[in-house]
Amino acid sequence: MVKGPKGELAHTFRPEVKIEIKDNLVSITRKNESKFSKSLHGLTRSLIANMITGVTQGYEKTLELVGTGYRVKKDGNGLTITVGFSHPVLIKPISGIKFDIKGENKIIISGIDKQLVGQIAADIRQIKKPEPYKGKGIRYENEVVRRKPGKAAKVAAA
Repeated sequence: MVKGPKGELAHTFRPEVKIEIKDNLVSITRKNESKFSKSLHGLTRSLIANMITGVTQGYEKTLELVGTGYRVKKDGNGLTITVGFSHPVLIKPISGIKFDIKGENKIIISGIDKQLVGQIAADIRQIKKPEPYKGKGIRYENEVVRRKPGKAAKVAAA
């Protein structure tokens, strides 16, 4: 269990690794030298480091809506996303996750659990992935979408 100014996180780890806390230092040792145990050693170290960073600084992901008429509105603690469907898509509030809106086309997802923040961002992006011809859709802030030439460019080249 890790506690900090932003909250607290708890995780249960595998018995192949041993975790000790001495003088505010976390040490991780493996019980044997098998390949599986070695891989768990690194994973456990990363998970604990992510938990410590989460409760002290927090994590944040930014999504952009690109396209004519694509917008997002805050609906209580949840979101209402309009991305060209016949109906708006509703995102319900999730405990531990905070949604912020910047303008009409940016969503900022923040929280203390790195895995949960990333999963919620991926789920929202999945609603309308960026397409390769016009680049419309929901994308991460610095994501580069590879554009394809359309049908007219193929005919002109031939």
